[in-house]
Amino acid sequence: MPKILAGLIITFVCSSAYAQSWEVGARMGGAGYMGDLNTNNPIKLSGVSAGGFVKYNFNPYLSAKLGYTFGNINAADSLSSNQQFRDRNLSFSTNLHEASLTGEFNFLDYVPSVSKNVFTPFVFAGAGLVHYSPTTVYAGDRYDLRQLTTEGQGTPYSKMAVAIPYGAGIKYNFSGRLNLIADIGYRHVRTDFLDDVSGNYPDAAGLNNPLSRALSDRSGERTGVYLGTAGTQRGDNRRFDTYFFVGLSISYTFITPKCYY
Repeated sequence: MPKILAGLIITFVCSSAYAQSWEVGARMGGAGYMGDLNTNNPIKLSGVSAGGFVKYNFNPYLSAKLGYTFGNINAADSLSSNQQFRDRNLSFSTNLHEASLTGEFNFLDYVPSVSKNVFTPFVFAGAGLVHYSPTTVYAGDRYDLRQLTTEGQGTPYSKMAVAIPYGAGIKYNFSGRLNLIADIGYRHVRTDFLDDVSGNYPDAAGLNNPLSRALSDRSGERTGVYLGTAGTQRGDNRRFDTYFFVGLSISYTFITPKCYY
């Protein structure tokens, strides 16, 4: 009985030692968003993304990941299939800088070069911060929309917002301790100004900057007929925007087995 108990303890310690491992990786892919200029296509890519991460694997199923991702999202009403959007004629581009801490759950026992499983699907969720600052091109020049308060805000909105990442993917141990990871992750972000569009058109007379007036209502740039009457709908009136990253990562897992007999 003591020998059996000792064997079970050694087995547990060895498996735990293998599971407790660090992992580093880099990723590249695409980025997209849903908001006031894209209201109904949750998989529309509009830019690129890239980043890196450090992960700690507590066991073959659970891990915590600290990551940074850069992405670009953009949209233009002029390219929409919706006539109402084309008439509105707004556009934006935003660079996203996201730092996040997420937890991952593997559906299968997965330790590269150790487990019998060479792949596993997984899900993840967590929290993060994203830096954003929408811009647009007008008369051949690019302008920072945040400072122009195009909806008549008393002060510019914050450049930082809380983001809630969640998503799913699949990992494949293609060689030794190297992993190929494909995933898609959405971000519920606590701002409605990723695209500088949120609610209603302001009273143009209250916008002291001529550039603010020009970029608040761009509907008449081609037709000469401006549609942005004060108080009428400019955005989709949803409280928050959403963005997502999709891509491929390559990571390396550091495994240091320490089993003493």
